[in-house]
Amino acid sequence: MKLNIVHRTRYLYGEPVTNSHHDARLSPRDGENQRALSHEVFITPDPDTRRRRFDYFGNRTLHFSMNEPHRELEIVAKSLVELTSQPPPLLDATPPWEEVRGRVQSVRRRDILDAYAMSLDSPHVARSRELADYAAPSFVSGVPVLRAVLHLVGRIYEDFTYDSRATEVSTPLTEVLQERRGVCQDFAHLAIGCLRSQGLPARYVSGYLLTRPPAGKARMIGADASHAWFSAFIPDYGWVDFDPTNNLIPCGEHVTVALGRDFSDVTPIRGVMLGGGKHQLQVSVDVEAIG
Repeated sequence: MKLNIVHRTRYLYGEPVTNSHHDARLSPRDGENQRALSHEVFITPDPDTRRRRFDYFGNRTLHFSMNEPHRELEIVAKSLVELTSQPPPLLDATPPWEEVRGRVQSVRRRDILDAYAMSLDSPHVARSRELADYAAPSFVSGVPVLRAVLHLVGRIYEDFTYDSRATEVSTPLTEVLQERRGVCQDFAHLAIGCLRSQGLPARYVSGYLLTRPPAGKARMIGADASHAWFSAFIPDYGWVDFDPTNNLIPCGEHVTVALGRDFSDVTPIRGVMLGGGKHQLQVSVDVEAIG
């Protein structure tokens, strides 16, 4: 299946911005089940400089700067991505979660060392006794690690309510856990915190999800949004994605854009500027299946 994706971001400034520098992570990654056939980023006004690079986590990053006064900035990323479905993982064929924890903490192989970094605290995800206690009913002794993770995902789906007004980027996990409300970013952070509090690696994934309109309803252009989920690591098996917002294992309709420890590593657009005053942010995402 091929997906045509348009991600539009627009900033309206109350005062002129005289100088600004930005990093954009809007380019889909290439992986086992997805391939970016084309990708372009259109920026208005035209930047004075552009530079592409890969960040520490292998995410495609576009740096751009503007040195002329402007009161509006628009970034439009257009991507064509081909997805292939993969068979679901054999949950019960994976080792017990305690064995995974032990190997991650003791084996010094390169891939396991890289994964070990994802079991430590990060800016938006701090391990805690509260998170460990919430995770505990899923991580019963001897349970295969992916079976335990899927059980946790199901509990998050049942226990928490999706509420776009309940949280902000800076809302701490302790508050999310107490209020039982949030958005996909919160649920991904929550699951990551639960796994890390059990000594297991987990990483944040940002991207897009193909959404389908209800039967008989027209598809609304620009009504989609960026999505977030997480991955769990198993030595000799690799990373496996889970989507706690929708209580599923992604299979053919999730597009991965960036990976990191948490949202702070994958922010779609981040920058610094001189001037601007108060500003408005408008974001729309359109994901369309074309074949």
